[in-house]
Formats: sequence, C-alpha cells, structure tokens
Amino acid sequence: MRVTLLGPQRRPTLDKVAASLGVGGPIATITAGWQEREPDDGELSSRLGSRDVNLSLYRRWLDVQERDQGFAAAAQRAGRFLDEVQDVYLLRLDYALRAVYAIQRRGEHDRLQDVALAEALTAVRELDAAHLRRVGEVRGEFYQAWQPQDRPVIAEHRAAVAGLLGEAAALVVAGGHVGVLADALHLFNVAAALRSPVIAWSAGAMALTDRIVLFHDRAPQGAGHPEIYGSGLSVVRDLVALPHARARMLLDDAPRMAVFARRFAPARCVLLETGTRVDTGTDGGGPPDTRVLTEDGRVTSLEAA
Repeated sequence: MRVTLLGPQRRPTLDKVAASLGVGGPIATITAGWQEREPDDGELSSRLGSRDVNLSLYRRWLDVQERDQGFAAAAQRAGRFLDEVQDVYLLRLDYALRAVYAIQRRGEHDRLQDVALAEALTAVRELDAAHLRRVGEVRGEFYQAWQPQDRPVIAEHRAAVAGLLGEAAALVVAGGHVGVLADALHLFNVAAALRSPVIAWSAGAMALTDRIVLFHDRAPQGAGHPEIYGSGLSVVRDLVALPHARARMLLDDAPRMAVFARRFAPARCVLLETGTRVDTGTDGGGPPDTRVLTEDGRVTSLEAA
C-alpha cells in the first residue's frame, strides 16, 4: 500500500500531491480529528476537486453513543481507566527520564557513564514497551468483551465505511485530536478496508503508525516528556511521525534529541514540517531527503543518517 505523509497544511500541498499520484475517481476523507468541526471540510473538498466523500467517522461515533448506549458507557469507562493507566505511566516515566538526563549531564564521557546512560535508556524503553502492551491489552479486552462487529449499530457503520472505501481511489486523513481520530479509525475498522493509496498529515500521519508518540517541548507549562499514547492503524511501521517538529521540539538541544532518537530506535523519527512529503510503503522508509533525528541528536536527511 502506498502511503504519503505530509507536513501541516497551513500552506496546502494536498492538491498537488493528489494530482501527482494520478488518483482518479472519488477520494474518501477522514476529518474525525476535527470533532465537532468534522463537516467543515469545504477547503479540503476544493483542494480535491470536489471529488471527496467524507466518511464522517465522528458523526458515526456520536450515532453509536445515541443508539447503543450500553457500548458507549462501557467505552467511556474503558477510556477513564486508560487515562489512569497513562497517568501512572507518566509518573514512572518522569523519574526514569530524569535519571537519563542526570547521567547525561555528568559530562564525563567515559565507559562507565556510557554504560550507565545506556542502561538508563533501556529502562525507559522497557517502560515504553510495557505501557504500549498494557494499553493494547486494555483495548483488546474491551473489544473482546463488547465485540463491536456484533453490535448492530457499529456493524452498520462499519459496512458503510467499508463500502465507501471500496469505491474510493484514495483515502485522505486530516489532523486534529489524535486520540479521537485513532479511536474512530479503530472502532470503524478502517485498516481492514484499505486498498488504495493513503495521504495523511499531522495527527492523521501519527494515527497511521504503529506507535503514537505525543510530544511538546514548548508547551506553556514547560517542556513535557514525550510519551507513548498507543498504537495507530500500523499501516506505517518503524516510523515516529513528528508534525510541527520545529515549533514543538527543542531541535537545537542535541543531548535531548539524542535521547529521543535513541529511545525510539530503530524506528525513524521523521520531521513533518510545512512542505514535507514522505512517500513510503509500510516499512517506515522514505525518500533520501526525508528529515530525521539521528542518535547523536542531529537533524539530517535520511540519506546522510
């Protein structure tokens, strides 16, 4: 499957990208990450030559909440439990990363420090992996208990979404709230119906990966720790999508960026800036000029990494 990841579309390139892919016929779109603004897709439609069909995943979720209140209530309970799981993970992550940065700041650069830093990073990676497994287990247990494919309202919407995707020449996934977007993609089983090229940006790009990483070094309350949120559709693997990287990350802080890159290796940490285009399959690769973080904390091209 061909997947194209783009930078933020404040200066849109979507129309040119879609044209370059030679996409003919209707184009399915997903704007669920916009939540209540999901229908406000006029500019998106114009960029696609009015050939778009919005899958309306957020509206479908609202319909599920109204017509299958038992499932909706159970989903809310699961969501609250996952929030607690995330809070405990962040508490542990804070201590683990503080240890990494404290060792890194010692600056002695001898074998003992290198070993200590590697061990501290291994502890963070193991914590990340355990958290990702735990989130997957909670979501899996919920789906096993409630069998969404057997709930009439959800099955109806899944069939409609699959039908629209089956007729589409491509799928376009916009950004917005990555958690809402990823949940909707999973609930309506979008991955199972994908056959055509996919174009995505911002949260849409993140939601296609096998590991969604939240990050913000420039938040008003101060730099936060990059955190694992969960799994996306996994149609792109071994790639950490970093939209708005220059605005949100301290890219000039090489030691901090080195920790980031080493923490998520061997996945490529890919910067998705305005004008960026990364054409890839499902293996996390990309063109040689793709901008990535290296394990020594530099920003460079994939070719030079």
